[in-house]
Amino acid sequence: MNVLFATSELYPLIKTGGLADVSYSLPLAMSALDKNITIVLPGYRSVIDQLGPTKKEFVFNDLYLRSDVTLQQHQLPSSNITLLLVCSESLFDREGGPYVDAEGNDWHDNADRFSQFCRAVVNLLNPLESPYPISFDLVHCNDWQTGLVPAFVALYGFDVKSVFTIHNLAYQGVFDRACYDYLSLPPQWWSYEYLEFYDNFSFLKAGVVFSDWVTTVSPTYAREILHEPLACGMSGLLKHYQHKLVGILNGADYEVWNPQTDPHIKFHYSAQNLENKTKNKLDLQRQLGLRLSKSAPLVGAVSRLVHQKGMDWLVETIQNLQDEKVQWVILGSGDPQIENQLLELARANPKTVSVTVGYNETLAHQIEAGSDLFVMPSRYEPCGLNQIYSLRYGTLPIVRATGGLIDTVVDVDEDSIKQETCTGFVFEVQTTQALQEAVCRAIAFFSRRKAWNKIQQTAMKQNFDWGHSAQSYIELYQQAGKPL
Repeated sequence: MNVLFATSELYPLIKTGGLADVSYSLPLAMSALDKNITIVLPGYRSVIDQLGPTKKEFVFNDLYLRSDVTLQQHQLPSSNITLLLVCSESLFDREGGPYVDAEGNDWHDNADRFSQFCRAVVNLLNPLESPYPISFDLVHCNDWQTGLVPAFVALYGFDVKSVFTIHNLAYQGVFDRACYDYLSLPPQWWSYEYLEFYDNFSFLKAGVVFSDWVTTVSPTYAREILHEPLACGMSGLLKHYQHKLVGILNGADYEVWNPQTDPHIKFHYSAQNLENKTKNKLDLQRQLGLRLSKSAPLVGAVSRLVHQKGMDWLVETIQNLQDEKVQWVILGSGDPQIENQLLELARANPKTVSVTVGYNETLAHQIEAGSDLFVMPSRYEPCGLNQIYSLRYGTLPIVRATGGLIDTVVDVDEDSIKQETCTGFVFEVQTTQALQEAVCRAIAFFSRRKAWNKIQQTAMKQNFDWGHSAQSYIELYQQAGKPL
């Protein structure tokens, strides 16, 4: 079986979130299991600049595609996976991100850009007129930017199966009727049974309706999105298609996130050598100007600083716990109000609070290695990866009981300590007080060094590698299409 993996982001070439990590790690893991995976990605200017000129270029023959849409063949860096780029000067050759301009505003033509991308992908699946010499048996689509692909496959009756993965249901690719008409989409699709969505239309809904399987990135999130408010208006649709909805937990790339080999940290360590973790803590404190202290618990966060991630609760919790002997290190960007509140806390408390606005890969690794605790108080979290990284680094997560967080973290209590199953601290209620109580509970456990070290060792034994996830997807592919 030849699989075409369609995505709008791909680490290390273009990334705004976890989709890029999945789009890199999952195909690699499946390739390691001897499966034939080809990735297709929009040819953004920054991606082409990184990859350089192509040795192979193909021309599409489709009246619905712009004349400047072409296909380039490359190799995914540091792999044997073929990477195809759908290129267009008018659509993708521009400064800014994949979805927004340099000022952070959505590109005005996003519907056109990703409709053209979808049409190009479908051309690759056409058994008679594909410009590419390899035929594909299954297409794996990711998020709303690829949602029209399963719809066109069904429309044209191609003998190609489709899997559609929802990484975050909140982003649905919703546009108005005028846009629908401009894209020359079939009139019969303008129906509540197909693409119409509250008098607009949704790319994501197209993927749900027409794909053979719908997956999302954790078992709990697959259950949560059957009900409002996490269904984001799609609870009826998802319940209707529940028979083909599956939750498969994302994995972690332990070659990148491994405290024994991590090139971003000074002192490598393992569960049997936790003294070096303390050295990383002191190094991080020194680097960020925090008070040097082994005994003060250091709480880290690497996150988008937005309401969904519970960062408003975190601001209040940091304010309320300034009298406690606890330190905080925050890395991320997002809501300007939350950014400013955190920066003000750091200015007022330079020895206990460090805030870096933006993203820094090295600092992200140093926070994982140097922190004692890692906080992820999300209102909802489809999967989350940092809590998985934290487990491997012996940095105990503090998480809310939602999505992939509850699927990967076992709460600390007396029974789970005796059974040696606990790996972090879980709270349920969506309030600042609940988060604050979880932090205080974690701080209290930090002083119980023997129990703390035992929990760290249990956490570091957890295995959420991509091999497990890849095998689950391969089994799903087998159910959808021809035998592998």
